[in-house]
Amino acid sequence: MKQLTVMLILTLAVKVVMSQETPKQQLPFKVFEEKLKAAGAHAQILDARSEEEYQQNHIKCAQSVPDEKEFQRITAHLSKNKPVFVYSIGNGRSGILANHLTKLGFKNVYEFPGGLSKWIGLGHPVESTVGEGLTLSEFNHQIISDKLVLVDVSSRYCGGCKKLKPVVEEVANTHQERLKLVNIEAYDNKQLTQQLAVEGLPTLILYKGQNVVWKKRGISSKEEILAQVSKYQ
Repeated sequence: MKQLTVMLILTLAVKVVMSQETPKQQLPFKVFEEKLKAAGAHAQILDARSEEEYQQNHIKCAQSVPDEKEFQRITAHLSKNKPVFVYSIGNGRSGILANHLTKLGFKNVYEFPGGLSKWIGLGHPVESTVGEGLTLSEFNHQIISDKLVLVDVSSRYCGGCKKLKPVVEEVANTHQERLKLVNIEAYDNKQLTQQLAVEGLPTLILYKGQNVVWKKRGISSKEEILAQVSKYQ
């Protein structure tokens, strides 16, 4: 309930901000990295996800902002003159938080471009309690098949992933004779996510004979997936 309350408050704040000023453009990732490095010990890093997500994986020195109480407590001790770096899975919740901080008078607020999923996909470290998950060798064993293999790299915490999953499952269930489905939980398999060059969630990867023939980041329609399956069958 607390998390819902703060999200509603932040959403309202975003609407106010957007009605008064042009939303900021995200920095290219390399430029963002330079700013984060330059901030050094002065970097103020906020995690806009739930406490559960934070406990499993988070960026070193990040502070969790899962609800209204923590938001008020943490922002009361932040310097408005020092840079603030915010992230979530992608840029949904972090975008809300970034706009709200700007509205409160924080002068330099930056979102992690692509969020935590891109950060991990590019090989950057996180503090974790869930381990690295499948090895590449174990994954390669899973995709050995005479059929096409569709790999769904997603997260149980990702809204877009939840929307895509029933679509993927419907395609897989109705085409079992020619398609095998493999599900990968990104944040339980961080090393594999990096090795597969997954920089955003959800990501679909289609294999034929262990070779990648199609890869798509973001939402895909049933028709789009079926077109690729038919193309490479």
